[in-house]
Amino acid sequence: MHTEVLIAGAGPTGLTLACDLARRGVRFRLLEQAPGLFPGSRGKGLQPRTQEVLDDLGVIGAVHASGSPYPLMRSWQGGEPGPEWDLMERRPAEDGVPYPEVWMLPQWRTQEILHARLLELGGSVEFGTGVLAVRQDAHGVEVDTTVGTATADYLVAADGGRSTVRRAAGIPMAGETVDEKAALVADVRIEGLARSHWHVWQHAPGGAALLCPMPGGTEADFQLFAQYEEGEPDTSAEAVRQIVAERTHLSGEAVTEVRWASGFRPRAALADRFRAGRVFLAGDAAHVHSPAGGQGLNTSVQDAYNLGWKFGRVLRHGAPEALLDSYELERLPVAADVLEMSTSLHRAGAVGVSAKRGPHTEQLGVGYRGGPLAEERRDGLAEDDLQAGDRAPDARCTTPDGTGRLFDVLRGTHLTLVVAGTALPDPAGLPAEVRTARVAEGYGEGYLLVRPDGYIGLATADAADLGPYLAALGAA
Repeated sequence: MHTEVLIAGAGPTGLTLACDLARRGVRFRLLEQAPGLFPGSRGKGLQPRTQEVLDDLGVIGAVHASGSPYPLMRSWQGGEPGPEWDLMERRPAEDGVPYPEVWMLPQWRTQEILHARLLELGGSVEFGTGVLAVRQDAHGVEVDTTVGTATADYLVAADGGRSTVRRAAGIPMAGETVDEKAALVADVRIEGLARSHWHVWQHAPGGAALLCPMPGGTEADFQLFAQYEEGEPDTSAEAVRQIVAERTHLSGEAVTEVRWASGFRPRAALADRFRAGRVFLAGDAAHVHSPAGGQGLNTSVQDAYNLGWKFGRVLRHGAPEALLDSYELERLPVAADVLEMSTSLHRAGAVGVSAKRGPHTEQLGVGYRGGPLAEERRDGLAEDDLQAGDRAPDARCTTPDGTGRLFDVLRGTHLTLVVAGTALPDPAGLPAEVRTARVAEGYGEGYLLVRPDGYIGLATADAADLGPYLAALGAA
């Protein structure tokens, strides 16, 4: 079976990309080596920008129904509760930022929601299908899998930090150990512990221990994080219960179930490049993060979101294949910056607790100024003015259908022209797929063409500039 895009790995990255391709009418196959979806809660924080992506994909309702805000932290000294504090810098919703708060949702539930959306869109996951070998030439990719051989125009590695596809494509990944101490993360069900706080035993014997109430499941669900001053984690249910008994005031019997457990040593790594011919890297296959700051899953989802619309423009709208080169040019610098930040947060934090999270972790400021698709043609702008390459913020707007929110206009697979402080262009001169919206605040003045992933591509004072830019995206 030949397809246009073959995706290896059905984690958050692969599922996001598959959903995006499905709604664009791009043919794909999504392969997953495991027999089912990932069962653990490893990534549990959805940043504001990622929530905007999930809104566009049509799942934000399910995400908010299943998740919760982050609780306050509470310190413990043995069985005595101590002071509480907030890991988050919280702010109210505002016109440009509809989802200002990091949202807690265990990774297993995020994947269930994306998988359900994929099925709605007519896609599926081929479970129990691992990649064995990869060959490519100028015309396509051939992949040997555990169930046969598959061919495609392009292959995307979304198969994690130990990516088989990355190694087969010959792309090196350089990294460093962020913390020499090993750690354990586990999903447990616990009786007798309040869900009002994220509980911290920072100076427990043998290393810090944290228990965080997890939404999306039962009232007894918690995530256990335990750091090891020495030695390696034992992930057996008996050992997990022993950790709880030794480091908290709870007994081992309070742990009624150990649903999933994994040991790891925090590491940061970045692939040398995100593309080799017809093979692309996304998510942990391209960059591996410390858990500090909650950046890994979020950066991965946004890799997929950046790549999906570009496949759509090339494979369905006739845009030049060179558009796909912009994926690495845009996402590799972002990943490098995020890796540096998450590593710094980890090393700046107290034992077992990363430094405070705020605007620097929300990913709303991530953008592509100076990138290959950012054309800013207006003069006299200040550094903090909205410019080409920036995320398009939400705003009140007027469209041919009435008034509403700009994010409602942006939602979908199309391009959007935002008009601010100037005359509307002749609709007859725009491709039918381009939606228009007029805003009064937040966008300065001019014509701002918003890409399908919600970033400003072209910003100009001259409507004549729109045609050539649209043509380069296959929208002439």
